[in-house]
Amino acid sequence: MNADDATERRRQLHNNLPYMGLAVSLIATLVLGAHTAAALALACGLSLAAALWLRLMGVTFPVPAGRERRAVVFVAGILVLIGALVALNPLYGFFGFTGYLQVALLPRALWLPAVAVNSALMATTQVGGVGNLHGGVVTVYAGLVLINMLVAGVITFQSIEEDLRSRQRARNIEELAQANRRLRETMEENAGLHAQLVVQAREAGVLDERQRMAGEIHDTIAQGLTGIVTQLEAAERFDADPERRARHRDLAARLARESLTEARRSVQALRPGPLAEAHLPEAIGDLADRWSQTSGVRVRVEVTGTPVPLPPALEVVLFRTAQEGLANIAKHAAASRAGLTLSYTHEVVVLDVLDDGSGFDPRRAGAAPDSVGGTAAAGSAGEGNGYGLTAMRQRLRQVGGALEIESGPGDGTAISASVPAVRRAPEPVAGPAGVENAV
Repeated sequence: MNADDATERRRQLHNNLPYMGLAVSLIATLVLGAHTAAALALACGLSLAAALWLRLMGVTFPVPAGRERRAVVFVAGILVLIGALVALNPLYGFFGFTGYLQVALLPRALWLPAVAVNSALMATTQVGGVGNLHGGVVTVYAGLVLINMLVAGVITFQSIEEDLRSRQRARNIEELAQANRRLRETMEENAGLHAQLVVQAREAGVLDERQRMAGEIHDTIAQGLTGIVTQLEAAERFDADPERRARHRDLAARLARESLTEARRSVQALRPGPLAEAHLPEAIGDLADRWSQTSGVRVRVEVTGTPVPLPPALEVVLFRTAQEGLANIAKHAAASRAGLTLSYTHEVVVLDVLDDGSGFDPRRAGAAPDSVGGTAAAGSAGEGNGYGLTAMRQRLRQVGGALEIESGPGDGTAISASVPAVRRAPEPVAGPAGVENAV
């Protein structure tokens, strides 16, 4: 697949994501929502109206000259339809999230209002729908609106700005290519080669940045909001126990702060916060501690061999693998125990993530099952965004690593991620072998 094909695939994915979110929301509503004839008819009618609006009123990005008003009308219509669908059933949040993708079609002055409206609609889905907006939930709702605006707003604005800068760079490079073509009369071969290398470098840079931002959105916003919603839902179940309710709210607030910090670091292309402050074994141990507090699942961390400092790219891949594995255990596995083992050898460094949960059949789930401890369509990541084990494999492949999965229904799941044992310094850093930490 050449670079043009990759660009076309990315464009098609961006155009198809709203339809995919709408389809997932409608199916979830039909299966889990109200089953009265009126409710089903309304859900199908509004979903059809949203699909037709996307198809008939859609505007490409960048917005062509003379179609600016149409773009504003299109985005306004999308937000109205999202609002109507979310009011009907909070499961339409899968479709509502794609509203952030349309913000770039608006004039810059309308970016913030559009993000604010979509954040309010997404917060409605996160508290369980309009019917729950009363009493103490209103305060929680206001906090979720603010969190959504801060986290999603930062990522959305930075992504738009980066895309605009990339397009400007593309225009500049195209102008340079035209100048080179004018020189081709005397330097045809060299000028042609230069133009080809420049175009390839531009396309590779744009693709790498978009893939990085997509992965970071999944690892920060998606997982952070999932944890926040889980803690807030837990807090609501303990109205009669102020102490436990307060503890869950504190955990939700901490997750919100951590997610915002990580989102900012992602935008700046920095390493994850825990790796910036500690070595990989300590960072994974701290990750397990925090995950155990929020999930309530006991996790054991073990380090074998002599820890050595790895290049930042390898440590980030292993840390993200541990993060995604634990997140999937919490979402899908229904496990009572989990384990992380970090093994250092002369040839490779291996991270094993295990749980005693429900497991799944990898052969029936496909070559790339989504979740640790659960069954999903290949590459779905459990959230409809194409990340999960697929993202793990891609990241590991980029650094010369590999991912293996072992699971069976009722037998729990084990994933094993390995990377080359490339040392950052000539002398390995000595450390205790066989260190265990039980949480």
